[in-house]
Amino acid sequence: MQQLNVVICGFDHYENIDVNPSYEVPEALVRDGIGEPSDVDDPLHDVNVSINTVALPVSFANAWPTLLETLDATRPDIVIATGLKHAAHSVAMERCATNLMNAARPDADNALPRFEPIIKDGPAAYWTRLPLRAIINDFARDGIPATLSSDAGTFVCNSLFYQLLHWTATQDRVLAGFVSFPPINGGSRLQNGLDLRQQVRAGRDVVRETIRYYLQPSSGDILIA
Repeated sequence: MQQLNVVICGFDHYENIDVNPSYEVPEALVRDGIGEPSDVDDPLHDVNVSINTVALPVSFANAWPTLLETLDATRPDIVIATGLKHAAHSVAMERCATNLMNAARPDADNALPRFEPIIKDGPAAYWTRLPLRAIINDFARDGIPATLSSDAGTFVCNSLFYQLLHWTATQDRVLAGFVSFPPINGGSRLQNGLDLRQQVRAGRDVVRETIRYYLQPSSGDILIA
């Protein structure tokens, strides 16, 4: 049986958010797993999946080094980074990470970078390596409101996403991408969001479809534009 290692990370605290889905969803997947294969022909039937998680500080300087420690320790095949979009009503699959830090508010270290590159002389952007079409199709079957997002903004989420994909570009074969969750209904002072059960199901769909794509790559599973 093939062994696959998955890291799914999130953030430990967001201002004005009582229950943070980017912390709760990874924890739920580590605790409860990703479910059983649908049938004997499912690629998941012959793979053993190990899931690790790490909670990151909302910090330009420290989020990526904290994640990198876990990546070095676990040597993953798949990395799913997650964050929170405060005003979102649905799960957003991020397509692109841009080489730009432009904070409208300070991070956890009170840093406020303005119009600065994440990596000097790095590429302007990287595309996600997740099978977005397959994931969005799963969301539709499971009744999960979802959208494709052009980018993850210019705050810490995008900085982490860019550095993750920059690292991935140096690896032999690692799939990586970023998912932005909305607030949890009842877990925020805001009025947007989805319930936690739907968001955990969405996280499970992302991991399962990415594993299937890793095992059986297909151009039909990719959706960028």
